[in-house]
Amino acid sequence: MNIRNTVGAALFGFAAFGLAAGGAAADQLADVKAAGKIVTATDMHYAPFDMLIGGVYQGMTKDLFDEVAKELGVEPVYQDIPWTAELPGLEVGKFDIVIAPVTITPERLERYTFSLPIANATVGLVKAAANDGIVKPEDIKGKTVGVQQGTAQFRQLQAFAEKIGGADVKEYGTTDEAYADVVAGRLDAVAGSLPNLSYLVKERGDVFALLEPATFGDPKYFAWVLRKGEDSASLAEAINAAILKMTDDGRIKAIQEKWLGSYTELPREVPAS
Repeated sequence: MNIRNTVGAALFGFAAFGLAAGGAAADQLADVKAAGKIVTATDMHYAPFDMLIGGVYQGMTKDLFDEVAKELGVEPVYQDIPWTAELPGLEVGKFDIVIAPVTITPERLERYTFSLPIANATVGLVKAAANDGIVKPEDIKGKTVGVQQGTAQFRQLQAFAEKIGGADVKEYGTTDEAYADVVAGRLDAVAGSLPNLSYLVKERGDVFALLEPATFGDPKYFAWVLRKGEDSASLAEAINAAILKMTDDGRIKAIQEKWLGSYTELPREVPAS
């Protein structure tokens, strides 16, 4: 064999190896099952979904994902990660899934794979119970309103404020910080998802009150987030199958009623927005 044929054969061999490697697509579900665990990220300061009570992780998200992990046959590993670091961390593979409730938006759908909805996420407003200066959402015009930074609720609040003539929107690292400023009189209201606000009023109705009506804007939904790509497709499919099974056998209803006091039927497909 001459030198040209030798080089050609070597190049063909490398090309063939590359095709073979490329054909063996990564399978995140298989990796999770092989590891026997699924590594998650959430912000444990987002009641009633995620809370640290006496240093122990509790909440609606944990109850839901405990059941999903059982269906997958793996152990969940829960990590407390600041919200602003969760999606960037997911993208670089620091964890398998973000289980902090993330609002489904068209922009996020282009970048990530979402699970089926796990809760309603329509944005609403809460105030101090003693504050008679605002009653309905439009009354926040010219007022100071807090919201968690980097959230879909922040963008919706901005849009609503512009629509009604302006409001002073103040961003917070956590909703707990914003609630504290409402109590201290530094904020007139806080925007957030209706389940979070309803739970706050349920637990502390002597301090906080919902506006009437409480919500504004279009209906939204919370879901969990995986990396986009073929490798995550199998894991997303398995998680969605678990969610549907839990919906049909009543586990979703029981968990919602435990934490929210009521049940909201959720879409059986990932909404487009």
